[in-house]
Amino acid sequence: MRIKLSFSILFFLFISLSVNSQKENKTGISSFKIVGYYFLYTAVRDTVHSDSSYLFLNKITHLNIAFINPDSAGNFRNDLAIDTLIKKAHQKNVKVLASIGGGGPHPYFSVLLDNKNRRGFIDNLVSLVKRYDLDGVDVDIEGDDIDKNYTKFVVGLAAALRQEKKLITAAIATAYKDQLPDKALKQFDFVNIMSYDNTGPWRPQDPGDPSTYSMAVDDLDYWHNTRGIPKEKLVLGLPFYGYGFGKDNSPVVSMNYSQIVSLYPNSELSDTLNLPGDVVMYYNNLATIKKKTELAMQKGGGVMIWQLLGDAPGNNSLLNAIYQVVHK
Repeated sequence: MRIKLSFSILFFLFISLSVNSQKENKTGISSFKIVGYYFLYTAVRDTVHSDSSYLFLNKITHLNIAFINPDSAGNFRNDLAIDTLIKKAHQKNVKVLASIGGGGPHPYFSVLLDNKNRRGFIDNLVSLVKRYDLDGVDVDIEGDDIDKNYTKFVVGLAAALRQEKKLITAAIATAYKDQLPDKALKQFDFVNIMSYDNTGPWRPQDPGDPSTYSMAVDDLDYWHNTRGIPKEKLVLGLPFYGYGFGKDNSPVVSMNYSQIVSLYPNSELSDTLNLPGDVVMYYNNLATIKKKTELAMQKGGGVMIWQLLGDAPGNNSLLNAIYQVVHK
């Protein structure tokens, strides 16, 4: 009787631990997203398609290949050199999405999203996903490219992708919040908040930190509390680059974080750097990235990186800092 009773207790404890473990997997660290944008142009230009360039796959959950855009007729190339990257990502259980759009105007979107062409463009996107064994599409259509047909496009694309059991996500910015309808936002599995570029090369007369901690706080608050997006669907964007502002509207200097720390020793310890010519460089250092990651763990469902190839190696790596905070 005692043996049977002890076995029953042990069995009950085992079941309880299993259920609790499953709950943690659904709501805990394993559900926290680390989304990395991989800028395809930079990768091709720098010829870094080698095994060593894919080490970031060990520390991310989602990879957005940016940007895979169509031609003016809505067709995609069949010869993209991304098969190896996708295969290696899947070996690491990383989801891979094609990111369309990007900053700056793309006049052809207004044509592709209209009633005559929308269905065909969506079909081409689904075919792209199937052709390269992708896990979904990231819609990074920004600013003036968002028009009256944006919601119809997102609704149609979401339906088509879900039929294939694929993801649909978006990159959004609070700067153009009024252009993003709630109906469209509800279609996305999650959204990547571009909590950076508060200023930049387009505003040389407005120097300052383009990605402050307070901006991150305000962005998460707006999209959750004002727009009603569940916090688990909010992914906080982090910049792996900096902008340097000079005097008298001089051109703004742009540098990847890896360039900053390689050229200027100990720069990983500060968020600002004084450069020759009275130029002040603003960027997020290791401490700020860790603090923002902690914020995202409290108020959101993940972090997003623009972009992975801007990271530094070794102890100066921002991605390593993010990973350590998430898995500490």
